[in-house]
Amino acid sequence: MSFIKRKHLKILFCLFFLLILTNCQLKDPSKLHGIKFLKNREEVLIINEFNKNDVVKLLGKPHTVSLSSDNKWIYFERTITRGKLQRLGRNVLKDNNILELNFDDRGVLVSKKFYSKEDINKIKIAEDKTDNTVSKKSFVSNMLGSIRQKMYGNR
Repeated sequence: MSFIKRKHLKILFCLFFLLILTNCQLKDPSKLHGIKFLKNREEVLIINEFNKNDVVKLLGKPHTVSLSSDNKWIYFERTITRGKLQRLGRNVLKDNNILELNFDDRGVLVSKKFYSKEDINKIKIAEDKTDNTVSKKSFVSNMLGSIRQKMYGNR
């Protein structure tokens, strides 16, 4: 009988060991937003030879189209992974690539710009704030708002 118990213990030990090994991951867990390998696909694009249809076949529909014109397309690649022990397992930005494509009026690729994570960190953002004239309230709406606060504030 002790032989059967040893045999079962060996099988249980092997199953337990197999379970532990299958849960170990050699690759970092990562979340991707956008297009994989954007840098490699950007190198394939040839200026003055590719048009909008060729770009859509290669990269898909653009993530963002410029508000001022339909001739500026923007594609993203963003990869987030888990941090190491010193980051306490928080999410860490691994890749943050942006591809900006400009087309002429006929739809032919005129220029392309690739921004990596390091390039984006070098960009300086202006500290100036702009006033939003659309959301400013008029004198009448300010007065009615204060009357409404006084009416419903005493309840």
